[in-house]
Amino acid sequence: MQDLTTGPVTRHLIKTSSFMLVTMVVQTMYILVDLYWVGHLGTDAVAAVGIAGNISFIVLALTQMLGVGTTTLVSHAAGQKDHERGLLVFNQSQVLSTIAGLALLVVGMATRRAYTASVGADAATADMANDYLLWFIPAMALQFLMVAMGAALRGLGQFKPGMIVSTATIAINMALAPVLIFGWGTGHPMGVAGAAVATLISIVVGVIWLTTYFLDKNSFLTFTPRDWSPQLGLWKKMLGIGLPSGAEFGLMAIYLVFVYSIIKPFGAEAQAGFGIGGRVVQAGFMPVVALGFAVAPVAGQNVGAKLGARVRETYRSAVMLVVIVMTLFAVLCHVAPEAFIGIFSSDPRVIAVGTEYLKIVSWNYIASGVIFVNSSMFQALGNTIPSLVTSAVRLIVVAVPVLWLSQRAGFELHWIWYLSVGSVLFQLALSLWLLRRELTRTLGAVSPT
Repeated sequence: MQDLTTGPVTRHLIKTSSFMLVTMVVQTMYILVDLYWVGHLGTDAVAAVGIAGNISFIVLALTQMLGVGTTTLVSHAAGQKDHERGLLVFNQSQVLSTIAGLALLVVGMATRRAYTASVGADAATADMANDYLLWFIPAMALQFLMVAMGAALRGLGQFKPGMIVSTATIAINMALAPVLIFGWGTGHPMGVAGAAVATLISIVVGVIWLTTYFLDKNSFLTFTPRDWSPQLGLWKKMLGIGLPSGAEFGLMAIYLVFVYSIIKPFGAEAQAGFGIGGRVVQAGFMPVVALGFAVAPVAGQNVGAKLGARVRETYRSAVMLVVIVMTLFAVLCHVAPEAFIGIFSSDPRVIAVGTEYLKIVSWNYIASGVIFVNSSMFQALGNTIPSLVTSAVRLIVVAVPVLWLSQRAGFELHWIWYLSVGSVLFQLALSLWLLRRELTRTLGAVSPT
């Protein structure tokens, strides 16, 4: 276990987030390389993977329910030096993740055809999305185990094991994807399904590898069969922390499905342009995601140790780092968006849609980054409901006017992007107010030093 309750806070943030950043940089490369290969299959293929990829946000929502609660409770136990409590939380999280993964597998496989048929711009796009999900859903089901194990390690301040395993599995995915997509050396090209099969194989390797970190009896956290009996009270507490955070990502998935549905009449080119633009934004936000993963355990251990001043210092340092990183990314997307989109598609219509999307939404990158840090702070404080409230308000603020405008003559895609920027700024103001109230309420009972 790494003690994050002593020493410079900024150093802890940079050190812990650096491990995650390595993983995120590799993840960024994977996202872009995977999209590059799929782009060679045509516009319909890009649109299909974008539609099918929405399932990843649903999985992210569900895994957040387990991961956030696990990280928070393990970090609190670590700050309190309560080893037995940490063991119990870890093992119960494994039980819950197994149940959730199996449920996703069953429901996902049963509903995938109906989903792709309802969202796809045409039959060809829907068929390719369905082929992709046939392999991608099992991969996402296994993701629950990886997330639960990684969340427990982050609660202890141990980021290196997750970095090593994630980097290796992403490398495997990147190497296998073109081989399976185009049939290099096998003579059996699988198309978009090949990208999903590569993901499945890499996650299987990752689950097995990460499991080995908990087999050593001398480890702080180990698989302990006596702690596998359901502890409903603990499940309730874990999900009480994680459910609102997971619901946030669920709202994100709903938002994406909503946008794909609204732009469906504009054709596969519009869906592809939005899909590529979304992947570019996702890749650019990886440093913020890495920092967020560091904020929760650093602040969480100090909450557990009742060191209020260090909790506030963690937040100030994280916001400063986010502003620097997001300013650079926003400038790049605003001045050279065509360069990003043009890497993945040569279709003028796709490039036009993606370019306009990046130019407009780049205005809210800094606000979105701060919101992400705020969300991590709510996790550390053990109350993620305020973060869910702000996300729900944002969805309402953008969805209601978009639905109304989409029914009017002359409706254009960029209206959605401008409304999105406005909704994010509103969300930031609400989030800052709620975080200030939560910090005052929680830290008022802890030591100022």
